[in-house]
Amino acid sequence: MASPCPTRALAYLRLHDELIGFPPKLEIDSFSGYRIYPAKGKLFVRGDSKIFRFASSKNSSLFLQRKNPRKIAWTQVYRRMHKKGITEEVAKKRSRRVVKHQRGIVGADLAAIAAKRNQTAAVRSQQRLAAIQKAKTEKKEKEAKKTKPSTRAPVTTAPKISKQQMKGGKGGR
Repeated sequence: MASPCPTRALAYLRLHDELIGFPPKLEIDSFSGYRIYPAKGKLFVRGDSKIFRFASSKNSSLFLQRKNPRKIAWTQVYRRMHKKGITEEVAKKRSRRVVKHQRGIVGADLAAIAAKRNQTAAVRSQQRLAAIQKAKTEKKEKEAKKTKPSTRAPVTTAPKISKQQMKGGKGGR
């Protein structure tokens, strides 16, 4: 048989859970970050149906004054931001040393890269000059090919017509 009052049934279930040994359902203060135990604190529901819980009137007052909990020294958010009280819990993280690896690049394997690195400056300059000479000769050959077939079509001396006149415009009226 169900109990006649649903709130009485819920209260019974809560009492039953506490007697058995379930831990109480703790809420967290929306402003300070403190724990709120059952039957304590205030609940504030904003117009957009967002729920805020406060452990004390001090917290709710500061929240309603739109104070920033990150700037108030006793709040949990401030303490977390400024790394207060966590020195003994968390040891400082060790930074890992970066291990350098040699990798080939696309179009050149490691052996080719090492060979270029070991070359002397004189050899490099000779290779550069040879490459420049080769590029110049290729360019001259291309220009020589271009100049030969450059026979232009004869230009007609017809009266010049503007684009508007070609389209059939009224011709300056």
